Amino acid sequence: MDKEKKTLILIDGNSLMYRAFHAVPASFMTSKGIPTNAVYGFTQSILKIINEYKPAYLAVAFDVKGPSFRKEIYDDYKANRPPMPDALSRQAPYIKKMLRAMRVRSIEKEGFEADDVMATIVKNVSAAGVKTAMITGDKDMYQLVSTDTKVLDYLTGKEWGPVETEERFGVPPTAIKDFLALAGDASDNIPGVKGVGTKTAVKLIKEYGTLDALYADIASVRNEKLRKNLIEHKDDALTSRELVALHPDVPIDVSLTGLEFRGFDMEALKPLLVELEFKKLVQEMFKDEGKTFTPTMEVREVLTNESLGEAAESLKGLKTAAITLMQDENGEPLALAISAGKDSCFCIRLAIEAGNFPEGVSEDAALRRLRVFAEDAGIQKNTDDSKALYRFFMSGGVTLRGISMDTSLASYVLNPSKSDHSIAGLTQEYLGKAFENHGEDAIKIASEKVRTINEVSEILHKKLEEDGLLNLYQGMELPMSAVLADMEEAGVRVDAVKLEMLSREIGGQLTETEREIYNCAGCAFNISSPKQLSEVLFDKLKLKPVKKTKTGFSTDEEVLTKLAVQHDVPQKIIAFRQLSKLKSTYVDAILELTNPKTGRIHTTFNQTVTATGRLSSSRPNLQNIPVRGELASRIREAFVADPGCVFISSDYSQIELRIVAHFSEDPALIEAFIKNADIHTATASGVFGVLPGLVTPEMRRRAKAINFGIIYGMGAYGLSTELGIPVKEAEEYITAYFSHYSRVKEFIDYTVAEAARAGFTTTLFGRRRFIHELKSPVEAVRRFGERAAINTPVQGTAADMIKAAMIRIFDRLKDAGLKSRMLLQIHDELIFESPVSEQGELCSLIKKEMEGVVSLKVPVKVNIKQGANWGAVE
Repeated sequence: MDKEKKTLILIDGNSLMYRAFHAVPASFMTSKGIPTNAVYGFTQSILKIINEYKPAYLAVAFDVKGPSFRKEIYDDYKANRPPMPDALSRQAPYIKKMLRAMRVRSIEKEGFEADDVMATIVKNVSAAGVKTAMITGDKDMYQLVSTDTKVLDYLTGKEWGPVETEERFGVPPTAIKDFLALAGDASDNIPGVKGVGTKTAVKLIKEYGTLDALYADIASVRNEKLRKNLIEHKDDALTSRELVALHPDVPIDVSLTGLEFRGFDMEALKPLLVELEFKKLVQEMFKDEGKTFTPTMEVREVLTNESLGEAAESLKGLKTAAITLMQDENGEPLALAISAGKDSCFCIRLAIEAGNFPEGVSEDAALRRLRVFAEDAGIQKNTDDSKALYRFFMSGGVTLRGISMDTSLASYVLNPSKSDHSIAGLTQEYLGKAFENHGEDAIKIASEKVRTINEVSEILHKKLEEDGLLNLYQGMELPMSAVLADMEEAGVRVDAVKLEMLSREIGGQLTETEREIYNCAGCAFNISSPKQLSEVLFDKLKLKPVKKTKTGFSTDEEVLTKLAVQHDVPQKIIAFRQLSKLKSTYVDAILELTNPKTGRIHTTFNQTVTATGRLSSSRPNLQNIPVRGELASRIREAFVADPGCVFISSDYSQIELRIVAHFSEDPALIEAFIKNADIHTATASGVFGVLPGLVTPEMRRRAKAINFGIIYGMGAYGLSTELGIPVKEAEEYITAYFSHYSRVKEFIDYTVAEAARAGFTTTLFGRRRFIHELKSPVEAVRRFGERAAINTPVQGTAADMIKAAMIRIFDRLKDAGLKSRMLLQIHDELIFESPVSEQGELCSLIKKEMEGVVSLKVPVKVNIKQGANWGAVE
């Protein structure tokens, strides 16, 4: 292609779209599960064409959905083509939207095909003296080839002019139509003449020149069988020619001015690329803009009490402010940045302890001077971490009000499956801007954050409204942040003496267990080394391996449990690992993380981590402290109530199974809960076909595993492993379960199908989880998606219920002026610390709010226990 001359590049849009769809992996999709492989491949192709060939004119022609005039000529035209895949049809609007943003002309006309549109354009531009390069995969288009019009392979740069076309097909471009009339075209279901292939068609065209000339002298065809086929299928040949003939007079505007490529509409292009999550393209196309984040605000650094006063004064009268807090790895505040209008912000460098910084204001001074601003609910405050701000201000007795947008929480509500909800990630995602690397400079990082918080907040608020998630954000996640901040600030009192004694005791048990392992093995080795352990078990002791990994034979707990029947060492290794984990992960970690000033552990509750809406905790993870065993109980006993107080535990009873009953409307399951029957006994009665009074402990144990296995999408193999039974027996249990609870099976099937259709699943409170794994071509991935689709509405609804209850209880405690405080949330359980004088009132309050948080088709039941320590309420 002559890049020096003005050329029109004309693209067959449908052909390029299908090519992109099959070339780019189906795994390309947004975090919400919207497929984007075709859009991405198509966009990359257009960019390559523009960058490589620099066309003066550029257009893309598309077929229009529905029949063309050719269908009227021949009813079976293209009848062999399957419908467009759903994953591709969903992307077609995005492809056309992308072309508009790139200012590339897209042309289509009802009743005609893209080929006819292209033929019409070629005819008109040729008359204007413009050369054309066509990008197409359709053989029909070669009939347009001339010295001024060629077919282009944009990937290799190869062109097909008249000479190359004849070399490829054996006939010149002018004969392509007659050639296809004889040979047919299977891709479009064009019949041609029966018994005439491409070689025979070429031979006939070369001998007779045209189809008309052939039939005018049909008697001269010497091959009798061929002559007979040509005569019998003459109508097919003429119809085929009519079908492949291009219609160059489609009524469309084909002025050169309208085809001129003038460059991208960058303002329209960026948000589209961001929406489709084409991060690499955003970085590449907007690298100059995103490389350095040019300040749009004047940044004033506050280092003295005097300048702090001036900064506080500048906040008066504001309607909206962005605010962010920078903390170190231990959660200690380093800097606070606040926007003072659209054009300026100030950053307060905090000197919490002497020696932290050469300059800075004290935390007390900052809290004192910012009290009016913080407590003014009329100032709409946008932030990237509201919980951190609540804790910062409450540490000085300041009540933070007016939080409108927490970007991390809003992002989480929009897509809980996404891992990065940071303001830096959201700025890149929605604004196409990358933060500079400021190292550990808290002031610069804080000022950079505060510049974009308001802009990102507006985008997130709009998206929450569009997706119908604003109520979930405003009514649950945002107020939950204040509740969790209060719980973190309160902390739980720890009996350090008990834990230190327990640590020494476990240390002694580890030493003794280690000695026993060495004696049984007949040698000393590094027990924590999988390689050395493998050598001892399989080389020295000659145990039979169970499972192999890339690096050798596995020594995980499942394998060791199976090996324990062959030798004593594997069982002792399991015991050693359990003791080691208890000591390092829990006992020693709790001691290390206990605040020496308060004597309490202040865990961190994570609100934006799980895909189901559940809370998690870290530093330390109190939700994972073991429940069973003497040592686990002693760890919990070290969490104690203050003098004159008690712990109160409130736990939802079988909440997930109750939610299954509500969603499925299964009469047998509902009846069991209404009658307050033991649900596992009721299930065992149905599965094993015995009266409830005849259910044995083993039957109940198995029924319990089935009940919870079903919630988590467990199949026969998983259940067989859980119960240690043959797969066939597990299959029989599951069949019996679904026979007894038939509506549960219907609920599961419907939930998976609906999640596959919509791309997400929903809780009773409207929370969404996008499950794009359901569209994966990989069976194992798809199975994971099915399990997630089953579990999320159940576990997610349970998580939403306890969150809603926590918010209501928190508000009631404040309104009543009670001193009792919520301390911990452990999945379906809440732990409170209450003065003895308030415990009766608190128990009534908790029960009312937790059981009344939502109306289900079965009763919601809460179990309440009291004790002097955490272990006593288990």
